[in-house]
Amino acid sequence: MEATEDNDTPFPTPAPADWQKRWVDGVLATDGVNVPRAALEQIAPFIVQPKALLYSPRAHDKVERLRDDALVPVRTDAGTALAVSVKLAGYAGATWWHNERISTAFRSPVDPSDGPKPNLPAVRPWTAVTTDGQERTYSALRSEFRTLNDLLTTIERSGNELAGRDGHRPYDLREDLVLNGQMEPCMYIAQQLVLDEASIDASGDQRPSSYWAWPAVRGNNRTKARQELLGLSSAEIVTGVPMAKLGMDSVDVSTNPAYWLPKYSSKLNDEYKKARETDNHDAPAYRSRKVAVVTAHLVIGSPTPERLYRIVQSSNRRDHVHPPLEFKPNDRSRSLGRSILGAYSANGILSEDVADVLAGTQPIGRLASGPGDAPVSVQRDWRSMRLLREFFPAEEDIRRQLIRAALSEPAPSTLARPHVNRRLRAWSALTSESYPEPWNPRVADALPVALAKEGVVLSERSLQDLLTTADTDADAFEELLLYRAPHWLAAFDLIDADRGSVGAQRGDSDTDQTVDSEESLRIRRGVNNAIAAMRANQVRAVGLLRELAAAMDESDRQPMQIGESGELLDKPASRSWFNKTFPKVAGATRVSSSPPQPNTAAAPPETDTEAVKRLRRELADVLTTLEEGVKLLPTIASQMRAHARAANIAQPLSDSRAQNSALQVTALLRPLRELPEVLLGLGHPEA
Repeated sequence: MEATEDNDTPFPTPAPADWQKRWVDGVLATDGVNVPRAALEQIAPFIVQPKALLYSPRAHDKVERLRDDALVPVRTDAGTALAVSVKLAGYAGATWWHNERISTAFRSPVDPSDGPKPNLPAVRPWTAVTTDGQERTYSALRSEFRTLNDLLTTIERSGNELAGRDGHRPYDLREDLVLNGQMEPCMYIAQQLVLDEASIDASGDQRPSSYWAWPAVRGNNRTKARQELLGLSSAEIVTGVPMAKLGMDSVDVSTNPAYWLPKYSSKLNDEYKKARETDNHDAPAYRSRKVAVVTAHLVIGSPTPERLYRIVQSSNRRDHVHPPLEFKPNDRSRSLGRSILGAYSANGILSEDVADVLAGTQPIGRLASGPGDAPVSVQRDWRSMRLLREFFPAEEDIRRQLIRAALSEPAPSTLARPHVNRRLRAWSALTSESYPEPWNPRVADALPVALAKEGVVLSERSLQDLLTTADTDADAFEELLLYRAPHWLAAFDLIDADRGSVGAQRGDSDTDQTVDSEESLRIRRGVNNAIAAMRANQVRAVGLLRELAAAMDESDRQPMQIGESGELLDKPASRSWFNKTFPKVAGATRVSSSPPQPNTAAAPPETDTEAVKRLRRELADVLTTLEEGVKLLPTIASQMRAHARAANIAQPLSDSRAQNSALQVTALLRPLRELPEVLLGLGHPEA
């Protein structure tokens, strides 16, 4: 709400208590609403003019309810929900640690290892036992934290991570809010935050054992920037505003918004009035006047509350899949993968517990049909292979229709490399959630287009069986190379997507900022080439795969080098060692259009007609890859310059290296100029 010359009090105070209660009762009396009363009572003091949201029937036997024009339907691939559009005090809401753009800042619930990152608390539907003794699921979420300090740390970390992941926003969000106010509504959902251990405040009194919060499922950055302008933080809104910020001489906090909100608004209104009188437009109260009141959507119901988390995540997912802010590829690919899983769940293809584990919101160990308390490598492999099957279903599988709709794909027979890469990167990005650190999801681009056209067929053999027999069983070795090796190598930083293994672009040292360091082994190779090199050295490759699995099971320790006979050496494996041990294979390209499948007979010789069809596909793949590469070069150059500037590296490339790179591009121009005529000739009958 923008302050005007006639409005000396832009910062709102709570509505009278009786109107807050009438609003809560009216919300709960509305068809389709199943949000907990306690959650509504927590947000009620922030609602501006609740009376305007209610419809009061003339008939005395009918209860008040929300006005129809205040209701906002939410429709997603994962299901539907109901929200109410309200005028909200600008302080309200919280940044959300489950925001998908910052998910990689926490250790996922599906990572079975004990990694160094802080845990991302699992989120589950909010349930309660009704008066008839039945357990009922409501439209709210619940998460558990060990202590209040863990909760505060999680909220603060989410805000800090958002600051570093604001994408390539072409404007200053905070200044835009100062000048224009908040133009688009944020969406908030109720979530109860339960503490395992209660805490004591400065006066010796016990603090609450749980808190109700309304985190943002859409508009996290706006919520954070708005609260900063108003002088508060999400952690304070959720767990208590310091009395000192209310002008009181106390180290305690107020957890009741009905108490602290009028005092804080009164303080800001006084400061605003003084700023106007002195014409001080830089005063915090003056700068925040346009976000004193904002429009917001509160999620208050869903016919499938057990799927509420996926529903509200899906409502914000389009900004990740078609991002206006250029979100990071890993976060975007994870969002896309969760969209697919949400569509499966909404159509009854996946059970809720399996969908939660695959989406990364619940631990693998909680799944009755999962690997149980198996070693870390087995748990990770079970989830990754299950994701692979979900994203690349067989020809007659109903998942094909759902995944096409979720990704807006063409018919399976016309799928091209970019379509397949989107699925592969979604699989890769979600797989990496079970590991301490994410990798570039492009490492999975090595798999063939036929994977999407024909569907993936796995042997269903256990990981232990595959590793045990891989040195003598060609099928087991190939399955490990195709579907495990790229991720395992990337997880331990032995290869990297596109730029190849080891020192393709950088040295082994994480602190080495010398771009042309002599420590860097400058071998440019793709993931396919690395896999081809392993295929050519089966003994050492099998030894390395076994060692990587063992390293996972032993707290993701540094893997060791492998000797010529497959024996362990006493030196740690590194990127440079991998490139020397598995040297670049000349002429290695993408894997064949159809991946080897276990337990199948050899295919008959290819006919000339089949060869033409295959070469058509290969031509399309090569052209697509070429186009992607050309488009990628300016981006790489721009990013290199930006990172070099940040690292105070004046010259990202040496003169000789820059000249060689330019000559490589120039050398390509001549054959490229001749290619159009060659390709056009294929469209004419041969004389």
